[in-house]
Amino acid sequence: MVVGSDEQSNEGLAAAGPVTGARTDGAPADARLDALTLVMRLVEAGPMLMLLVLVVILSILEPVFLTTRNIGNVLAQTAVISVLAMGQLLVIVTRGVDLSVGATVALASVVGALAFGSLDGGLAIVAVMLVTGLTVGFVNGGVYVWGRMPHPFIVTLASLSVARGLALWLADGRSTLPGMPELITFLGSASIGFVPVSYVLVVGLAIILAIFTKRMVWGRWIFALGGNPEAARRAAMPVPWVYVSVYALSGLLAGVAAVLASGRSNGGSPNFGQLAELDSIAAVVIGGASFLGGRGNIGNALVGALMIGIIRNGMNLLNIDAFMQLVVIGLVIAAAVEMDVIRGALESRVRLLRAARA
Repeated sequence: MVVGSDEQSNEGLAAAGPVTGARTDGAPADARLDALTLVMRLVEAGPMLMLLVLVVILSILEPVFLTTRNIGNVLAQTAVISVLAMGQLLVIVTRGVDLSVGATVALASVVGALAFGSLDGGLAIVAVMLVTGLTVGFVNGGVYVWGRMPHPFIVTLASLSVARGLALWLADGRSTLPGMPELITFLGSASIGFVPVSYVLVVGLAIILAIFTKRMVWGRWIFALGGNPEAARRAAMPVPWVYVSVYALSGLLAGVAAVLASGRSNGGSPNFGQLAELDSIAAVVIGGASFLGGRGNIGNALVGALMIGIIRNGMNLLNIDAFMQLVVIGLVIAAAVEMDVIRGALESRVRLLRAARA
């Protein structure tokens, strides 16, 4: 026999008090979920927060740090590493790494300096340098994909040696090949107010790459490939060409970095880009990208590059031993990786709580 409606029954149960075993922790669970979500958001904003804290500390310790002249100097110093970091990010998103970017900068700058003696016009020299970088990147991607290499680390390590050797050979033992067109010196050393033209170019490239990665199908492909390569293959994505494209683009951006480095020094050098591959990887890691693939952000990669430049600039202003810069940057990298681990754990916990609440 029915004693009443469901609503009446619920009212009776509520009046009688909680039933043993019934779930009464909805509010505490919601509070835990909100708290974890807030912490997760803070961890995701970690690179920017770390940058702001660093700027505040250095501005207190050394007032010269926030002068427009010094800010322009920091931006100019980080332009090359910022460009390389954007290319490195695309590679790391696909679970790869490009160790050849520093050597590619050196090779492209030397080729550009040699071409300056026989080609007229700054655009032609810029094109030669960009094509040089693009060629190295395309070879990296092609050998990795069609050579069926087990990991891009091997390919790019080999091309690091080849590109650096070619740069030294073409330079014929000279440490510097002086002379660059006015266009390249303008891009590398001119300023608009206190803002270097080189960093204006960096921001422009970042906007273009952000549009490509967020709004274009290609961008969705690289993140999908990094997140789950097998699923990307089953979804009939052009996996080989996606891989080749990110390495080719990384090489092309190394050519852009060569233009900026050559313009700043008004010449090419086989010594350009020493350890730049490590700086670019560090910038991407500090920016929150994951070596497990599928995660990364162009803006955060620039933040990571700025942090490296600011650390070095600030320690120079404070007259701290140059060797300590390596120690500090290493600690920052370790902290960034640990933040990524914490973020992953928080995301898993938040997903579980949301599923339980649903």
